[in-house]
Amino acid sequence: MEVNFSYLDRQFADIDAYLGDIRRVAEEGDFTLGAAVGEFEKDFAKFIGQPHAVGVASGTDALILPMNLLGIGAGDEVITCASTFIATLGAIAAVGATPVLVDCDEGFVIDVDQIEDAITDKTKAILPVHYTGNVADMPSIMSIAERHGLLVFEDACQALGASYDDKPVASWGIASGFSLHPLKAINVWGDGGVVLTQDAELAEMLRLYRNHGLINRDEAEIFGVNSRLDTVQAVVGRRLIRDAEDITENRIRVGERYDAAFRAMNGCVSVPRRKQEVRHVFHLYILRVERRDELYAHLNSRGIEAKIHYPKPIHLQKASEKLGYQRGSFPVTEEDADRIISLPLHQYLQEDEIDYVIEEVKNFYGS
Repeated sequence: MEVNFSYLDRQFADIDAYLGDIRRVAEEGDFTLGAAVGEFEKDFAKFIGQPHAVGVASGTDALILPMNLLGIGAGDEVITCASTFIATLGAIAAVGATPVLVDCDEGFVIDVDQIEDAITDKTKAILPVHYTGNVADMPSIMSIAERHGLLVFEDACQALGASYDDKPVASWGIASGFSLHPLKAINVWGDGGVVLTQDAELAEMLRLYRNHGLINRDEAEIFGVNSRLDTVQAVVGRRLIRDAEDITENRIRVGERYDAAFRAMNGCVSVPRRKQEVRHVFHLYILRVERRDELYAHLNSRGIEAKIHYPKPIHLQKASEKLGYQRGSFPVTEEDADRIISLPLHQYLQEDEIDYVIEEVKNFYGS
């Protein structure tokens, strides 16, 4: 049996359903900020439960644009987590600020107990990452931010539909970034992103900024950039957002099946602690395991497409050299890099596929 990590072949099996919508866009020539973009933004905002959604060119831009507009720039520091994808730090660097890293906790999200030690007189914002579909401790982060007069931007690219104390991601900080990359739960046929905010003035500025600052074809109110969500991508996203809750529930179902099976394996496999107050949406299913590289080889040899997110910590990448971190700076993140493995998890997994993954992990450890 083969169990693939990617689910795109299943998600877009009925490709004709999308091509009809895209054909209409082509016939109307409605390619740039077309009607479908605004419709998708409304649908996305409604699903999250926030008043304003602004479609942009990528999840990375969904972090860059609001930071730029709110004055984060050269000489500023932004605190974020050492356990994340390179794009989080790239967004901070892109606005001219310096990323300041904090180690992760047992749930792969920022360790809130270490944040205040990282604050300096240059700190302007905290950028928590809701990594793997888990949610950072937002009540504590907001309390810290209020005490120190800091902005909070949420990297919610992996956490569509997640919440903390029944309050959804993207409802805590001043702005939040979501990705529509093909491997996200709600995805498009390329790159795309969405900024969520409760601030009407910021939303209006974002709409200007993403489109060269233009208020119409001939008048520019501010200097801006080209970071528009393509109409074609909005068409794809709008069809998928209708199923967002079903997609989320199915991913949670698979994650909970895995959790129940792997918690029974003492010692060799460690399931991260799941907080009761968090609705964990399982963008990634990551375990800490013994003999990780051997297990990785075993699963892939059996047709199970396991991954490692990520084998080299972000602070030890060449891109991060100027930040001054060394091996030993973030021990939890570094230990995880040697122990974590990601198993296939998506909304289309069938029961026999889930059983097969569990069985092969158990077979490897002789359980």
